[in-house]
Amino acid sequence: MTNALFQSAPDFDQPIAVLKHCHDKIRKQLSTMQKLLPHLAEFGADLDAKQGAAAVLKYFDEAAPKHHADEEEDLLPMLQSTAAGDDMQTLDRLLPEILQEHQQMDVLWKKIATQLRQIAAGSAATLSADDVQQFSTLYGAHMEKEEGHIAPMAKRLFSEEQMSLLGCAMKQRRGITD
Repeated sequence: MTNALFQSAPDFDQPIAVLKHCHDKIRKQLSTMQKLLPHLAEFGADLDAKQGAAAVLKYFDEAAPKHHADEEEDLLPMLQSTAAGDDMQTLDRLLPEILQEHQQMDVLWKKIATQLRQIAAGSAATLSADDVQQFSTLYGAHMEKEEGHIAPMAKRLFSEEQMSLLGCAMKQRRGITD
């Protein structure tokens, strides 16, 4: 019997599933930020707020940049070298948008991270609802685009060897050795 309380991450032999799992974690962190807004207003930077802020910081400072690198350095270039016809047209349209969104998210993250660091340290109890909303909306639409177009394209076009190369690059980026 498996323990349904814990969702195990897919293995890197399924790199597209790992990327989707990352998106699920991003959604969880975005939700934590949304929950922090009313919590801070009611309780200030209490222990729960500090822990929530620290968890969001850890994810977006450590894991999210690796996720973006997975896409920018491996997934998208591999798709560019594989796609043809309608797939290439879709990729040509989406690629600049995805890269621009990564830059926009990085800029927004820096603003939010400064606020979260103060909350985690207990030196402030304010988080900009506008910043959180803008970041969450941008990230949500971005993930939908990747899950609706990029991931299915990769699953359909990539050979077993390409999937293996992608998974190996993702593991190496995270310092995972077999």
